[in-house]
Amino acid sequence: MHQLLEWLALPQFGLSTVFVVSFVSATLLPLGSEPAVFGLIKLNPDLFWPAIVVATVGNTLGGGLSWWMGLGAHKAVDTARGNATEVRALNWLKRFGARACLLSWLPMVGDPLCAVAGWLKLPFWPCLAYMAVGKFLRYLVMTSVLLYFLPGHLAM
Repeated sequence: MHQLLEWLALPQFGLSTVFVVSFVSATLLPLGSEPAVFGLIKLNPDLFWPAIVVATVGNTLGGGLSWWMGLGAHKAVDTARGNATEVRALNWLKRFGARACLLSWLPMVGDPLCAVAGWLKLPFWPCLAYMAVGKFLRYLVMTSVLLYFLPGHLAM
């Protein structure tokens, strides 16, 4: 296991691993990408900005895939039917429009939010841009905070 972790931390493999994990974690699959980003940066501090950018791009593209899945679901189902809470949530999202995708970084809410944005046929490119901003800020803040509170090297 130790050798596998060292191999994945190599710059030529680590960034691609961060991209894949970030992409998959932005879909509706329950996976967190922050440990992969943090681990790579702890093992290769010089990859701070490349890891943040690669994670942001992967996570944003995964959010875009969720948007397209939502659009596909909308085409498959006539209307969203549900309880009053669902109707309020849909109305809230309609009111804020693409800007609501800034919240795509939130745990448990962010990924479905991207799908619902597609469901509502909110404009793709503005949604993707807002997703990118939110996700970039999440990775930047979370990684910086972790590096501040967990200085030093990882013990393996």
